[in-house]
Amino acid sequence: MPAKAYLVYMTFSTSEEAERIGSILVEERLAACVNILPGMKSVYLWEGAMEKAEEVVMIAKTNLERTQELMGRVASLHSYACPCMLAIPVEQGYEPFLVWIHNSVR
Repeated sequence: MPAKAYLVYMTFSTSEEAERIGSILVEERLAACVNILPGMKSVYLWEGAMEKAEEVVMIAKTNLERTQELMGRVASLHSYACPCMLAIPVEQGYEPFLVWIHNSVR
């Protein structure tokens, strides 16, 4: 059985930023693949003020061993002072796909 897979959910200010960082993650084998979903609207409190923003979601597929390194790399490249990054463990999945993720990031 391959190492446990993780989905890392992240947000970005633009599609260009998400594509640039996503390409780096795949090239450096920190992610097997990334999905970029434009057109999200966010509403949140930041430094005491209500904010509304258009953002882009990226979901990176990786494994437990690469998750912290992936998030550190994103933090070093990201335009936000406090980027949204959430690592979500995959409880089940299609075994050949999980093996592909594992083989792609090791």
